[in-house]
Amino acid sequence: MRETWEPDAAEVAALVARRQEVLHQPTAAGMAEVCAALCHAGRNRDAVSLALEVVAAHPHSAPLVLAAADVMAHHTPRLDIVVALLRQVVALEPHNLAYAVRLAAALVEQGDVAGGCALYEEVMARALAQRPAVGQNLAATLLRVGRPMEALHLLYTLVAEGPPDAALLATMGAALVRLNRSGEALLWYQQALELEPHNTATALNYAFALLKAGQYGKGWAWFAHRPPQTNGLTHWLASVPQLRRDDVAQANLAGKKVVLYQEQGFGDTLQFIRFAAGLVGLGAQVSIATYPMLVRLLAMSFPSMTVCSLPDMDRNARYDYALPVPYLPSVMGMQTAADIPATVPYLRADPADVARFAALLPAGRPRIGLVWSGERRGTGRDVLADQLRSTTLEAMAQAFTPVDATLVSLQFGAPRADLAAWHGQPIFDPMEHVQDMADTAAIMDNLDLIISVDTSPLHLAGALGKPVWMVSRWDACWRWGDAGEQTPWYPTMRIFRPQERTFGPVLQQVGAALQTWVATTRRG
Repeated sequence: MRETWEPDAAEVAALVARRQEVLHQPTAAGMAEVCAALCHAGRNRDAVSLALEVVAAHPHSAPLVLAAADVMAHHTPRLDIVVALLRQVVALEPHNLAYAVRLAAALVEQGDVAGGCALYEEVMARALAQRPAVGQNLAATLLRVGRPMEALHLLYTLVAEGPPDAALLATMGAALVRLNRSGEALLWYQQALELEPHNTATALNYAFALLKAGQYGKGWAWFAHRPPQTNGLTHWLASVPQLRRDDVAQANLAGKKVVLYQEQGFGDTLQFIRFAAGLVGLGAQVSIATYPMLVRLLAMSFPSMTVCSLPDMDRNARYDYALPVPYLPSVMGMQTAADIPATVPYLRADPADVARFAALLPAGRPRIGLVWSGERRGTGRDVLADQLRSTTLEAMAQAFTPVDATLVSLQFGAPRADLAAWHGQPIFDPMEHVQDMADTAAIMDNLDLIISVDTSPLHLAGALGKPVWMVSRWDACWRWGDAGEQTPWYPTMRIFRPQERTFGPVLQQVGAALQTWVATTRRG
């Protein structure tokens, strides 16, 4: 999900002028500022070009080369170029251990785990006093690339070697959460917060650990301390008083205008928007501000609320309260799984759209929808996160086929191109006719089962009350808990959990279950 600000002619001219200024008199801060502005305006290619031009003209300036590496890391998936630039920085400043640590982390993230770990060890040997900090950096990097067990072993050693260290304790908690041992993680987070009670990152991660462990009341209470995240489309809502739990508990909402705005991805909005009906029940006049992809779906599903597109919102509109959608469970007082509104399905497709797609889809039943990948985003960190949750069509289809059913692609975005390379059992692709999530919902209404990795269509299927199987990440997201095939969030969902870092075995497990499901469906 990206912000959709489009600069006007004057703003473009100003950006071009600032770009030229940086080329003629570059500073690390100036280049970083202009590159960020260019990316904010949707001109990532210009930002990358500027950074590389500056490096080409000033190859011996470590600050400029480092700033260029930051641009590449934050705005592109090109970890190879990030590594090359950081190697250049380390060659220019061989005694700067911070630069060496940056290179070591980039090597691990690029896939050279042995080389990166060797460089980390070299740095720790050169600076024994910094061993805990460097070791914590290595552990955090291992977590980012999906190696929590290696991180945990390292952390046990580091914790045993010295006095209590908040960063090490918090990273230990993170490793245990990734290993689906959230109950064990809580004590480590608590110790970290005793040492650094105002560390907002640790507090938020503690909240997620509590939620994953099923301690919803405490988890949402900690989550509520997190300041809302805004962007160019939502920053003006920060001036509107934020809706609080007390406002709801005291039933002070009759006639009040409340705007709920999308803060995170589509999946979060689809999961938590069900709580909005509780505000309407208290007499609030509720508006939902979201991105165009969700407007029609939410407007059809919640006719008692006003649904508006964030890019088109009237910034002069007056509201009594504003609230990011992910805060709804906290504000509505969710303490246990029993407090999740039992209203599934709470989203609906347009009957006319359902009929339109029914005419397009193959007649053969059962029909099974497939989603094999999340959105492929544009930075190195996003690539790493996506690798942990996504597979490929080749891997999924090889495990599921041949199957006596009609396969339908629900895949969106760049991964849809995988269909062109698949030559096995036919997979019908209706996504060229999809303009928004209301269309996807209409397709799903014509299906008998949806199988998806952990991405937004999964939430859509669950919210529609459709039978849906999730191929989870190995280090499952907090919302799915540590274990089990069921979730209180979506009663029609079945969770398949990998027991190793690869998706291969779990896809085979899903494939075997699919054969049984199809046979049972055909018999009765």
